[in-house]
Formats: sequence, structure tokens, C-alpha cells
Amino acid sequence: MMSELRSGGRILVECLVNQGVTTAFGIPGESYLDVLDALYDVQNQVRMVVTRHESGASFAAEAYGKLTGTPGICFVTRGPGATNASIGVHTAMQDSSPMILFVGQIGRDMRQREAFQEIDYRAFFGGVAKWVTEIDSAERIPEIIARAFTVALSGRPGPVVVALPEDMLRDQSRVAACEKAVIGHSHPDPHALDAAMTRLKAAKRPLLLVGGGGWTEAGRADLQTFADTNNLPVVVAFRSQDLIDNATAAYIGDAGVGMSPHVKQAIKDADLIFAINARLGESTTEGWTLLDVPRMAPILLHSHASEAEIGKIYQPDVALPCSPNALVRTLADMPAMGDWSDWRDQGRKGFLDMQARASVNGAVDMVAISKWLDQRLDDDVIITNGAGNFAVWPSKFLTFSGKRRLLAPQSGAMGAGFPAALAAKTTDAKRQVICFAGDGDFQMSLPEMGTAAQEGLQPILLLLNNGMYGTIRAHQEREYPTRVSATKIVNPDYVTLAKAYGFHAVRVARTEEFAEAFEAAKSSSTGSVIELIIDPQDITPFASLDDIRRASLEKKA
Repeated sequence: MMSELRSGGRILVECLVNQGVTTAFGIPGESYLDVLDALYDVQNQVRMVVTRHESGASFAAEAYGKLTGTPGICFVTRGPGATNASIGVHTAMQDSSPMILFVGQIGRDMRQREAFQEIDYRAFFGGVAKWVTEIDSAERIPEIIARAFTVALSGRPGPVVVALPEDMLRDQSRVAACEKAVIGHSHPDPHALDAAMTRLKAAKRPLLLVGGGGWTEAGRADLQTFADTNNLPVVVAFRSQDLIDNATAAYIGDAGVGMSPHVKQAIKDADLIFAINARLGESTTEGWTLLDVPRMAPILLHSHASEAEIGKIYQPDVALPCSPNALVRTLADMPAMGDWSDWRDQGRKGFLDMQARASVNGAVDMVAISKWLDQRLDDDVIITNGAGNFAVWPSKFLTFSGKRRLLAPQSGAMGAGFPAALAAKTTDAKRQVICFAGDGDFQMSLPEMGTAAQEGLQPILLLLNNGMYGTIRAHQEREYPTRVSATKIVNPDYVTLAKAYGFHAVRVARTEEFAEAFEAAKSSSTGSVIELIIDPQDITPFASLDDIRRASLEKKA
């Protein structure tokens, strides 16, 4: 049966509904008015969360994709809207999160005249997205939307950018909306898998290194089963702590920024590294210094959802291009390959010792607070954070087990944590969501408090205020210990500001005040902000500014 005439904008929205889209993030723009008009008719099916800045919208879409495994949808207008949203696209690419950014575009008859807000999106986004395209005809909307979802979800998940010329969106067509895209998942080659298992059985100090995007809940469970069956130690890639139960003996730490010495040593001492969906990037290998390039000393078994990631930097002994979930499903069904419990326990002891020796000297002890929280947070809590030294607390001292999830930017993007918390709340308003943010980090997304208030999204924000860009300050103290500049922050009154947005808010200046403050935040009917006054010297739980400065001066002397 022939469809009725509809505008391009309406066809696009029909396609999104058929793909199962229920939430989108964005800021309205005159360049895609026809899409906004079509969304009016599906308000009971698609929730449009209007943010205060395009970066907030794109961060939220990236986090939504990471959490749900379905593409996070973002709509922004042309030119400045698209450039503001680029940070979320970059984060989605580096974090391997499925996302689709729709950008309003100038009319087709105005191209290449430097029209108002004109940008060549293929050139602009080409290096930070899996695919960038522009829809020239309303007839092709179903084809391209189906392909966009397929590309975003296939292999290594990632962002797709689709430009929408405003006159194309007004064109009329009878074309039928696309049906839900069917995504294929590759399985491990049996011969390659046999070769990998033969090498694993012969290893004395094997190490599982896991990371990447596209994991399912079943995949996480199968990974746990494989590690536990064989008593294997597991190291996770940067900000991937929720891939394995941190409370079990298998977990020995994360290979990311601020890598613990025992994790570095485990990587160096391993005689076999089984990298499952990990990219072996800069953070994981400490700038490619822990392992020789291109052929590392230990045997490398490398599996990844994308063939392009295997052999990209390190040449593997066995290559297993396949879905991580398909691989660990097969591995979980295999009998034990060996018992490496002594080697595993050595790594686990290093992890527990690291936690035990950590301390801070200020009136607010974030080690103590983090451990207190860890015992009281919900079993399915979602933790979010942006970027900065403050992120060491959730990454090192919270236990990700059960259904606890971590939404944190592997791209190192400041400002990502609060929009991610709002995105998490859109999936389940009753689920506990805790955002860790630094003062510099939070101010990059502070206007999204307006989004939270308008949309009824109510996370708990733990705002660590030390009056500086702490990570950069630590680097300055290390490299230029007597010439510190441009890292001081003069902050607003966060409690008053939060209350102006309708949040419950309180300031904590001593560790013993935190428990009462958190219980009040949990029981509040609004979103909550707990401002924690942090001693500027407490940069990490392992080294203060004084320690860093003293060591630097001694080295230079």
C-alpha cells in the first residue's frame, strides 16, 4: 500500500520511532523546524529533553548510548550548534558509545557560498565520527537512517553524524519509514580460538585486559564466569570498572590515568595478555611505554569487535575479531584451562594494599567518605563523573559489582559527568544516580541544572570544591614548581546557586558532616547538591601538592 505524502521531517521521526527511539536530547533550531513539528505528534513516544547547551545535549546522548546499548540521539542546529556538540561526538568515538547526532543544515541551493552558519560537516566531523553524511533527498531518509543505526551499533560502536538540509526536511514524499535495523554480531573463528586457548594453557602469568564498548549484561556475566573458572586476574581499561565485579578476587585494578604501581607491574610481569575488546591505547599502556611496540614481550591474544583495532599498534600472536559478548559466551562454556590463583591473588593483594594505604590530610577525607558510600549505595547505582583529579575517588574506592554502572568519559572531557547523570535519570527516574564533579569540571555544565529542574531529573551531585584546576596544577607543580599560573578558580556560592535552581543543597566542611548530608540528599524530593570543601593540597590519595612540589624540587636540584 502506498504511503500518504509526508514531509521529510515527519518521515525522519517515523523512522526514529520504528528504531525504538524513546528519548532524544538537544536544543531547538530553525534549521530543523519540520522535525520539531513532527516530534509534537509523538510526544507520548519520544521524549525530547531540551538542554541548555549543545555540549550538554551531546554529552547526555553519549552517556545514554553507553548505558543502554542503543544509540543516544541528539538534535542540534547548524554551525555553532554543531560545533558546540562536537565534544560529545569526540567522547562517543573515544569511548566506543553508539550515538547519532542530527544537525540542521543550510538549504541545498545555498551550498558553497559561505551561507549563514554554513559548515562542511563531512570535513568538520570526519576525524571524530564513524560516519558523516548529509541527506540530499527525502526519498532517501529511510535508507540513511537505517544505515546510521547500523553503523553506530556494528563492530566497534560509535557516533554517526547526519546533516539535514532544511529545505529537504520540507520536501514531500510517499516513501515508507524504515523498519528496525538488524545488527549482526560476529563470532570467534574456531581455529583462532583453539590457537588462543593453547597459548593460554601454556602461560604461567596470564592477564585479562578488558574494555571497549558494546558489552551486554549477559556479556559481563560471562566474562566473570570465565575469569572465575580459571582464577584469572582481570585489569580493566580506563574508566571501565563496571565490566567485572570489583568485589571478587578476579579484579586487580584499572589500567588508566593514574595507574597504580601494582597494575603496571602486573602488565610488565605477564607472559600472556588476553586483550578482550580493549584498544591498547595511550591510557591503557601508559603512553605505549609499558609494552614494546609493535611486538610486546608477552604473548598477545587480541580480540576486538572491530578488525581495524587488531594490529593497529601491537601485533598479536592470535587475532580474534568478533563481538566481545559472543567471545565470552563461548569462553564461559569451556572447562577450566588452568589454575592461576597464586598469580591472581598477588595482583588482588596489590589492589587491596593500594586501597588500604590511601589517605588524605584535610578536614574532608574523601577516602573515608568514598568507603562509607560504597557500603550504602544501592546495588544498581549509576555513578557518573567528568574529568579531573577528583575522579580518582569513584574510580579507586567505589566497588562496581552487581548492576552498578559507571558513566565516565574515557576521552577525558571535563563537564561530561552532570549531563551523563541527567541521561541516566531519563532511563529510570527512581534509580539512584550519583555524580562526582570537581569545581572546574562542574562549571562547564552548570547551566544543565536548569535542564534537571525543568525535566524533573534528580541525581545527587557530589561537588568537590578545591578552588583550582587540580590536574593541571599537579602537572605544574611537577614541571614548574615555582612558576604556577592560570590554575586558580574563584568559585560562586554553589549552595545558594543550587537552591536557586530548586535543588536541595548543603555544604560539608568536615568528614563527620557527610553522613547526615547524604541521608538528607537521598530523602529530598528534588535533585541534591552536596558541596565538599576539599583541602587544595589533597590532589590525590597518594600524593599531595607538597609531596609533588618537594619531589620535583629535589629532582631538579
